[in-house]
Amino acid sequence: MIRLITGKKGSGKTKIIIDRINAAVKDTNGCLVCIEKGETLRRSISYKVRWCDTEQFAIDSFDAFYGFVAGLMAGNYDIQEVFVDGILKIGGRDYDALGNMLEKVAVLTKDVNVTFTVSADVDELPAKVKAFIK
Repeated sequence: MIRLITGKKGSGKTKIIIDRINAAVKDTNGCLVCIEKGETLRRSISYKVRWCDTEQFAIDSFDAFYGFVAGLMAGNYDIQEVFVDGILKIGGRDYDALGNMLEKVAVLTKDVNVTFTVSADVDELPAKVKAFIK
């Protein structure tokens, strides 16, 4: 299942995702993955979480991000949750492309919880993206 945390820059999305990651460490027996561009979360989350910086892998588009997640899922059958901070920093601000990527990731991760932060107001997002706001 995909969940989105939306809001303008400075609205507290990163704090929310940090709290969710650290709570999941206590409640989940499987593998947890945190993906971000840069190192904003690295020191704020548990060492038990597999942390990935997209810059290390030259991920600069939604297609490249999808391929990265597909590789993670193919190689690690014990992943229970994936947390992605700043997906628009990773893939760009093309909301339609974001919607397409979310649909593909939803199929790929049907048994895994995936949480994204999206730095945008809900009103800016197309229906394809809004469908994942719960």
